[in-house]
Formats: sequence, structure tokens, C-alpha cells
Amino acid sequence: MKCPFCGHLENRVIDSRLSNNGEVTRRRRECEQCTRRYTTYERIEDLLPSIVKRDGRRELFDRRKVVQGVRAACSKRPISLEQIDSIAESVERELQEAGEREIPSTRVGEKVMDRLRELDAVAYVRFASVYRKFRDIDDFAQEVAKLVTERSSQ
Repeated sequence: MKCPFCGHLENRVIDSRLSNNGEVTRRRRECEQCTRRYTTYERIEDLLPSIVKRDGRRELFDRRKVVQGVRAACSKRPISLEQIDSIAESVERELQEAGEREIPSTRVGEKVMDRLRELDAVAYVRFASVYRKFRDIDDFAQEVAKLVTERSSQ
């Protein structure tokens, strides 16, 4: 590990701790040449799939986009940032575990909607209206009716 201060390659680890629920190892290091200390973070390199957009473009999966979309749907709802992060994390983990190289964006959207449906009906309908591109009030009403039917059968 190259020292960020002097560029020397030799250092020693002073302290190691797990953080972010064991996903990341935080290490305090000390350069053997200049004796300055710095922190490094180690994480397993995730192999996430490419997302195939509706127009055929391909993008790497971006967790921030999921969080941004869910946050917009949950605006002014009693949903914590931890719950929003949990949705994004579970979708990301599921995509990793699938082991596929490419996944259609529609599948990502469906996974998010499944989780929102369980969490908050209003956030679900908001997300669905953007994701499914409702054309008019009838599309909106059909989705709400479907949600009401699901809720009443439980």
C-alpha cells in the first residue's frame, strides 16, 4: 500500500475493524518511512450485472439510482433512510446472487416495486406510476384497484 504522503510502499497495520455490517474492513496504517498514519478501506469487489435499458443501452448497475428513485417515491411518507437503503441493498444483493451478466431494467424495477408494495402502498403507487409510465388516470386507477384487491385478500 503506497503512503499518500510520501509514496513509500512499506507500512504497518496498527488497527483493523469491520464496518458497514462486516462488508468493509477499515485499517489504520502507519508509513515506515515518514511515520504518518492513514486509513484504508477494503471490500470485496462486487460483480454486478449490466442493466439493459428499454432502448437497448447498457449501463452498470448503480445503487444510487435505485436509492434516488425509491427516495422520490417515499417523499413525505413515514419511511426512514435506513428502510430506503435496505431496499437498495436487498435489490443489489439479489442481482449479485443471480450471477447473470446482464439484467433487463424492467426486472430491477419489478424487484423495487415488490419491496415497496410490502412497505408502503402510496410509495409503491408513486414508483409504479413513473416506472410503468401511466398514460392517464385509468392506468393509475387500475393499479390502485389491484393493490386494494391484494390487500383485502390477505
